[in-house]
Amino acid sequence: MSTSDTSIALAIVAYPGVQMSAVLGLADLLSIASDYSVKNGGRGFSVDEITKADMTPPSQQYSAVILPPNLTGAKGKEETDIHKWLCDQHTAGSIMCSVCGGAFWLGYSGLLNRRPVTTHWLLDDEFQTTFPETQMHAEHLLIDDNDIVTTGGLMAWLDLGLFIINRFLGPEVMTQTARHLLIDTGGREQRNYRSFRPPLTHGDPDILNLQHWLEKNSANEITIKVMAEQTNFSERTFLRRFKAATGFTPNTYVQNLRIEKARGLLERTRIAITDIGWKVGYQDASAFSRVFKSTTGIGAGEYRKRFKVERI
Repeated sequence: MSTSDTSIALAIVAYPGVQMSAVLGLADLLSIASDYSVKNGGRGFSVDEITKADMTPPSQQYSAVILPPNLTGAKGKEETDIHKWLCDQHTAGSIMCSVCGGAFWLGYSGLLNRRPVTTHWLLDDEFQTTFPETQMHAEHLLIDDNDIVTTGGLMAWLDLGLFIINRFLGPEVMTQTARHLLIDTGGREQRNYRSFRPPLTHGDPDILNLQHWLEKNSANEITIKVMAEQTNFSERTFLRRFKAATGFTPNTYVQNLRIEKARGLLERTRIAITDIGWKVGYQDASAFSRVFKSTTGIGAGEYRKRFKVERI
């Protein structure tokens, strides 16, 4: 499918051993959603099925890259060319997505360190042994960590496809597509999708590198000085460039990011609320409670009651 100036470019990686039914199913699902969106005056998708041979530079930049599942046990440990391509895409602003065993390919690329992830429950122990720096939550169907989205189970490509449709084309198109294909969205984890969506395709590589760094380090003490040093800018230049690229002041961005991390922990863990505040970077429990309520409109305890994802 060719790419137009207004279409949203997506890549489905047909790596060696991939489950082709998932590749083709995802392509069809996204194509149907694209048609609905375009007919209603919205943007559409341009979906490419990418093989290793297609990854030679210069390579197109994609808004999202999908690693489907496989039935062959392929893990991609030796596929260093694919790892580099995935890292290059992520560095340039792509959202990296995986289904089931596709998470191993992201893991070997080094993109999942210190990130919450999921995969098929049968792969849980192997994954944690292979990638001890990740935060595995195999009891969850989908984990959205903004620029990294992972799903578990061979058929979770349906959930990932609906998630991508919802994220880029909106809930109305997602619902239309699900109805067209008779997919029940009621029991799926739509509720834990993040509401803080900072732009990643703004074209400023220095600020994008900082955004990726913040995703992994937001629990640490973060000041304007620390962030400016990460970009090698003066504080004045940093403040100007950051606001121009993201639309947020740095402090507001970090606050929103921390609250989103807290939302995820409230939804998928039983960690005490006070400890969650510490884990996301708040040393003062009352300050965390105050900021959480002002951001989400409800207290952390009420949020957990409403949106916790029951363990399987």
